[in-house]
Amino acid sequence: MGYRVAVVGATGAVGREILKTLHEREFPVDDIVALASPRSTGREVSFGDRTLKVQNLETFDFTGWDVGLFSPGASVSAIHGPRAAKAGCIVIDNTSQFRMEPDVPLVVPEVNPNDLKKAKRGIIANPNCSTIQMVVALKPLHDLFTLKRVIVATYQAVAGAGTDGMHELEQQTKGTFVGDPPVIEQFQKQIAFNCIPQIDRFMDDGATKEEWKMAVETKKILDPDVSVIATCVRVPVFIGHSEAIVAEFEEPVDLARAREALREAEGVVLLDKHEDGGYVTPIECVGEDATYVSRLRLDPTVPNGLAFWCVSDNLRKGAALNAVQIAETMIALDLLPKRH
Repeated sequence: MGYRVAVVGATGAVGREILKTLHEREFPVDDIVALASPRSTGREVSFGDRTLKVQNLETFDFTGWDVGLFSPGASVSAIHGPRAAKAGCIVIDNTSQFRMEPDVPLVVPEVNPNDLKKAKRGIIANPNCSTIQMVVALKPLHDLFTLKRVIVATYQAVAGAGTDGMHELEQQTKGTFVGDPPVIEQFQKQIAFNCIPQIDRFMDDGATKEEWKMAVETKKILDPDVSVIATCVRVPVFIGHSEAIVAEFEEPVDLARAREALREAEGVVLLDKHEDGGYVTPIECVGEDATYVSRLRLDPTVPNGLAFWCVSDNLRKGAALNAVQIAETMIALDLLPKRH
C-alpha cells in the first residue's frame, strides 16, 4: 500500500512538474487527485500514462489523504493549507505563505532534513527557488570552512513567474521579428532581449522581496549567522536559474578540498573545466535534478573567499523536485505514516 496524494495547483507549471516528478521517481502513490481553482475544474492533467480530471480545491475534503503538495499561490495556500493540515493531511507548500513562520520548517532535504521533525502544525514550507539551489551548493562548503557572508547575483528564468511569464517572453520574442510593439503584463518592462533587475516588489530598504527572501531563508535553512546580499534579475530564459555567488568563510579555503566536497555532495554536480564551454548553462540543466556548480575559483579580494557559478532547473529542484524529496525524506524518517 502506498500513500494518498493531493496535488494542489495541478494545472500550473509547478503543479504539472510535481505530477511528472512523482511518476518519474516512482513515489509510492496509492491514490492521487489533481486540485485547482473552480475555473480549472474539469480540465485534464497527466500523471504518467493516466489522465486526471481536475477537481475543485474549494470544495475538496482532505480527510483521509496523506500528503498534499501545494503550489496554488500564497493567498490560496493561506486558506487551504491549514484546512488540509487540520484534516490530517501533511502539507508541503511551495508558496511563500508559511516560510518564515517560526513553527513551520523550511526544508531542503540535502541541507536540513532533520528540521522535518519540527513540523508540529502538519505544514512544511518549500523555500524560494533561488534560495534552494544556492544552499545546496553552499552546504558542503559551509561544513568545511564555516560560511560567513554571501554576495549573489541571480539570473532568473521567466518560468519563475509561471506559465503566463513564459508566454509573455514567447510572444514578445516573436513580435520583435515582425515589428509588433511588446505587450507588457507579467513583468515591469519588456523581458524579450532584456534584463530586469526587479523580482517581486520593492521594500523600504531598497531591496526587492525576492532579494529579502534569499537572505532570510538562507539564515533559517543553513545558519542564522550567515549574511546574504542578493541582486535578483529576471532574464529572457524560459527555464533554469543561474547564480553568480561569492562566498566568504571564517576559515582559509583550500580549493582542492572545496572541489572534493562539491563532487561528493548530495544533489550537486561539479562540472568545472577551465576551457571554452567547460561550464553548465541554464539551457543544459532543464529537466535535470542536480544543482550544477562551475567556474570555481578563489576570490583574492577578501580573506577566505570563493567564487562560483551555479545553475539549476527552477521548476524541478527549485520547486517540484524539492517538494517530492521532502515527502520522500519524511517517509525515510518515519514521519509520514500510512493511515489505510
